[in-house]
Amino acid sequence: MKAIVYGGPRDVSVKNVPDAKIQKPTDALVRVTSTNICGSDLHMYEGRTSFETGRIFGHENLGQVIEVGAGVDRIKVGDWVCLPFNIGCGFCENCEKGLTGYCLTANPGSAGAAYGFADMGDHEGGQAELLRVPYADFNCLLLPEDAAEREEDYVMLSDIFPTGWHATELAGLLPGESVAIYGAGPVGLMAAHSAMIKGASQVFVVDNHPDRLALAAKMGATPINSLEQGAVDQILNLTDGKGTDRGCECVGYQCCDRHGHEANHVTMNNLVASTKATGGIGVVGVFVPQDPGAKSDLAREGKMAFDFGSFWFKGQQIRTGQANVKAYNRRLAELIHHGRAKPSQIISHRLKLEEGPDAYKHFDARDEGWTKVVLKPGA
Repeated sequence: MKAIVYGGPRDVSVKNVPDAKIQKPTDALVRVTSTNICGSDLHMYEGRTSFETGRIFGHENLGQVIEVGAGVDRIKVGDWVCLPFNIGCGFCENCEKGLTGYCLTANPGSAGAAYGFADMGDHEGGQAELLRVPYADFNCLLLPEDAAEREEDYVMLSDIFPTGWHATELAGLLPGESVAIYGAGPVGLMAAHSAMIKGASQVFVVDNHPDRLALAAKMGATPINSLEQGAVDQILNLTDGKGTDRGCECVGYQCCDRHGHEANHVTMNNLVASTKATGGIGVVGVFVPQDPGAKSDLAREGKMAFDFGSFWFKGQQIRTGQANVKAYNRRLAELIHHGRAKPSQIISHRLKLEEGPDAYKHFDARDEGWTKVVLKPGA
């Protein structure tokens, strides 16, 4: 099968590799029809993680089941399924609590497993023609009869739509409240979409890329260009000096200051400053325990110069972590099915798998207009 294979920092290529196969009776084999490039793939693409060379990228996957193991009961050949990026077993302590992003079985010795991702097990990614799905009955989201028609919406259930929703949940967003979302990448835009569905009164989206801010505005959010004036000042001016009820971090550890220099504390400290006293902050941007490629000693150790004094004095709350996709994906699928959500509105490029390496270059460079890339292995 063809797959996008990591060769080292900023080096990916489409190669012929051995076909994915059923390995256990609980597996299913999926013919991938849509697979996305995610912003978190860029951490690995840039060589900022321990992702091994020779492995396949891709954790945002959708396709059609072509084979099932002898122990699979619910999922059938021919089913259209979307796969949560995090792999759960369904029976460990965390999975039983609904914390499928922290499965204790699928990545032995650690909490959490995923397709094609650093430090989350040896499961290959889905930027390929075929994908092996472990614990298929548990992990496959069976899609309704409009799966093919709304494929580009449903594929967003693999990660970014549930993750954006999760950001608002972690922040504690309630109807009628205001929220500031730092980051207008795919997850930040999905957090804005989620906030509007949930009835937020004001939704601010902070970024320094005009094309992404324009898309946020088109979706109904108030764009905040952090290069024109300090983001915190702009938000305070638009909220009568109070700040927002809630805040969401959707950038992660490679966030930058106004001069374009990496500074992993910028978004977190801005959130403390722009969120009102007793407000909630949800953090879904990726932060890592070690970052050997960072410029500062603190960042290399996964630490930051965090304004804890202001955070404590304002009585705020922070909740963090990756989305437990299965906690949300069925309900979000219903929103798509009934036309109440359209996450595909952020897609900028639909490309063949062979065009993936070039797409990585453009997406990594944040080239204008490259918002969300969907690869079509069967095209």
